[in-house]
Amino acid sequence: MAEERIILGIDPGTTIMGFGLIKVVGKNMHFIQLNELQLSKYDNHYQKLKIIFERTIELIDTHHPDEIAIEAPFFGKNVQSMLKLGRAQGVAMAAGLSRDIPITEYEPKKIKMAITGNGNASKEQVAKMLQQLLGLKELPKNLDSTDGLAAAVCHFFNSGKVVGAKSYTGWDAFVKQNEERIKK
Repeated sequence: MAEERIILGIDPGTTIMGFGLIKVVGKNMHFIQLNELQLSKYDNHYQKLKIIFERTIELIDTHHPDEIAIEAPFFGKNVQSMLKLGRAQGVAMAAGLSRDIPITEYEPKKIKMAITGNGNASKEQVAKMLQQLLGLKELPKNLDSTDGLAAAVCHFFNSGKVVGAKSYTGWDAFVKQNEERIKK
């Protein structure tokens, strides 16, 4: 019997968090779900973080992923936006780590490269390629959910050869790999 595992991909955000799930059976991947969490209706940033955490836990408890792939924040010029995005990513990571699920971060360019062969591909190009790869009948209106799905597919393509990605198997591993971020 072929080995089975489920990968949850997350595109963190404070306006929209996209996510996608795939099941891997042997060397084949199968689409499970993609969706997004709409957060723009909430004014309070801390409320948004709480909802991200709770929804991520709900996804984990429902689908029991074996691994989580998350898009790393890209570096922009707006420091406030970066801080908020980093918090959203951290909360999603904390949810996975609280359930002892290994997490791997991928740079946006690496995800685009894995899916399309072009690190500068547009969201639309990534979505169309995912549609072909997974046989999706239609694409969602917002492409944040396909970005989450792309993280999961990127992880599938990189399984066993994770280069240029950070991987955490639990809190101890996270702390060990991020000692410079911890005040003593």
